[in-house]
Amino acid sequence: MAKPKKRYVCQACGSVSAQWAGQCADCGEWNTLVEDVGGVVTPFQAKHNLQGGGRMILMSGLDADVPLPARMSTGIAELDRALGGGFVEASATLIGGDPGIGKSTLLLQAAAKMALAGKSVAYVSGEEAADQVRLRARRLGLGNAPVQLASATSVRDILTTLGGATPPDLLVIDSIQTMHSDLIEGAPGTVSQVRASSQELIRFAKERGTALVLVGHVTKDGSLAGPRVLEHMVDTVLAFEGERSHQYRILRAVKNRFGGTDEIGVFAMQTEGLTEVGNPSSLFLTSRDESVSGTVVFPALEGTRPVLVEIQALVVRLASGATPRRAVVGWDSGRLAMILAVLEARCGLSFATSEVYLNIAGGYRVQDPAADLAVAAALLSALSERPVATDMVAFGEIALSGEVRPVAHGALRLKEAGKLGFTRAIAPAAQAKEGGVTLSGFRNLAGFVDYMLGR
Repeated sequence: MAKPKKRYVCQACGSVSAQWAGQCADCGEWNTLVEDVGGVVTPFQAKHNLQGGGRMILMSGLDADVPLPARMSTGIAELDRALGGGFVEASATLIGGDPGIGKSTLLLQAAAKMALAGKSVAYVSGEEAADQVRLRARRLGLGNAPVQLASATSVRDILTTLGGATPPDLLVIDSIQTMHSDLIEGAPGTVSQVRASSQELIRFAKERGTALVLVGHVTKDGSLAGPRVLEHMVDTVLAFEGERSHQYRILRAVKNRFGGTDEIGVFAMQTEGLTEVGNPSSLFLTSRDESVSGTVVFPALEGTRPVLVEIQALVVRLASGATPRRAVVGWDSGRLAMILAVLEARCGLSFATSEVYLNIAGGYRVQDPAADLAVAAALLSALSERPVATDMVAFGEIALSGEVRPVAHGALRLKEAGKLGFTRAIAPAAQAKEGGVTLSGFRNLAGFVDYMLGR
């Protein structure tokens, strides 16, 4: 009698091993092998290979003429921007984010607007009853949208219902961790169940031309829960970011087979739901009439969209012998230590007897290396108590040698700064001048320090 063969699947890379091990042999991650139910192996299958008995597949050349995929607009410009133009037919999209960040609200708004535009939309919730979704839609002012609602967790029931009629243009599954396939043993949310349920739903979407959207849970460190192979199976992975205590939300494309991953969508949580933010800089800039020391405006770049944010620094001098503290919110603490070290080694400025606090206003998180010069300007302003002009921005990368290096899309940053009323900029000397902004260019950090300290 054939016996089920045990196998162990790596949750990080999806590789399969015949026996358990503490470390995956393929990706090197530790404690990621989980026992999975494998297929039944018969003696006949064990003696034969897969080099014969199959059907011939059609091969085509790489230079074959292929039309661009059709896009379906969601009616939400910021969501379309992150997707690269809208949902693609017969595609699978995975969206993840912290609990309460607004994933279900955003998808319900998109589903309702697409249904009002004439598209057939099905919304299947495994976490809420249909009446709960209907009440939320009424609260958002979308109660009259012709969206087909259902509350189910069985993949077989969902596919049987949708397969018996005309397939919808958009299918939303909220969430994939609640789905259950009766072909696999285990509770919903396990590695086997998530992979099997996703595979069946994606197969249905590819065969019927439906745009599938899966909502995914995240772990406590912010990564998508479940097997990492789930991200490989879908066409697009969207990350919904933001702090629940702050108003703004950022939708970022982590993976996109039909577009780029350099665009973001910015939303603000209001009483009527998620609203689009056409000018994200208004969320992160402080309106004030007087200059304040330690504050510099930095033109960050999210994809092709410039976002002006405010960098705040505070330097507190301590008594001799006390251990200084370094606190950073919204930026890399290691990069702050590097900037402080370069200022001391190349310019002779010492922060050893001072506490340094750095904050990105509005809860924004900056990962752009072009923020080095703006951070240095904020530190020097706080140290010398010389305010930076309110009509000035700063950007540039600082090397360990003290060189101020040019950054990408400098003209775009300057153009956006000029559009918002800024007239002066501190930047690398190699950056272009554009947008009516007066540029003060520096090749090394020493000249920049002299400029900031008025020497």
